[in-house]
Amino acid sequence: MRIESPKNPRIKALAALKEKRERLRTGLFLVEGLREVRRALEAGLRPEILLLGPRAKAVHEEAEALAKEAKEVLEVSQAALERVSSRENPAQVLAVFPIPQKDPRGFQLPLDPLVLAVVGVEKPGNLGAILRSADAAGVDLVLVSEGVDLYSPQVIRNSTGTLFHLAVLPLPPEEMGRLLEERGLFLVAATPQGEKTYWEEEYRRGVAFLVGAEDEGLPQAWLERAQARVRIPMEGRADSLNVSVATALLLYEALRQRRGGGR
Repeated sequence: MRIESPKNPRIKALAALKEKRERLRTGLFLVEGLREVRRALEAGLRPEILLLGPRAKAVHEEAEALAKEAKEVLEVSQAALERVSSRENPAQVLAVFPIPQKDPRGFQLPLDPLVLAVVGVEKPGNLGAILRSADAAGVDLVLVSEGVDLYSPQVIRNSTGTLFHLAVLPLPPEEMGRLLEERGLFLVAATPQGEKTYWEEEYRRGVAFLVGAEDEGLPQAWLERAQARVRIPMEGRADSLNVSVATALLLYEALRQRRGGGR
């Protein structure tokens, strides 16, 4: 099927998936870009709809192969593509997938797992970068509570699609706290008021790092729940690091220790 007008009802409905409310209502989300769509497919997701822009087949040799994976294929004009996309320069390949339904009880963790719990992060770019770091550092489970929607197009783009290969679970705060307690993990909160620098703590055991929102950090309840609170030293005039940078430091210190490095 081909659609030219950006005012077409199908295009309007697809564009609405850029909003969290519509994603929750429909149970669908948008993935933009060949790399991201490919990674979703590699993770076992199957698209309800594949959108191909006017240059899709010329730009991407895989476009026709991808079309075989979708229940429906829409070839759209550039104007219609721009209506659906959240990017200034839209990718020529977009797809609509069902939001994965994951059971918290279904996650099997290894002995002494490395877990990341993200609370209230508001910026899609930061959450996407955090997911990339979690993937690179070999995190066993990522929990996301409050803040930006995990299935925002910007989060997916900034995660470069690694979201689909991670064990990642969005949960309300009370469920996240219960899961962490049930797994018996050592909870480590990142805070400027930490009693130790982050490299002074022990991360070889089963551990869950708690990181909070960009402006206010972790809520007091989470700071009190943690068994350890660690800080990242700041030598210059800045009083804080970007939350994605701080998270990467914590995860790679855990990885270093687990590979035989001393504290």
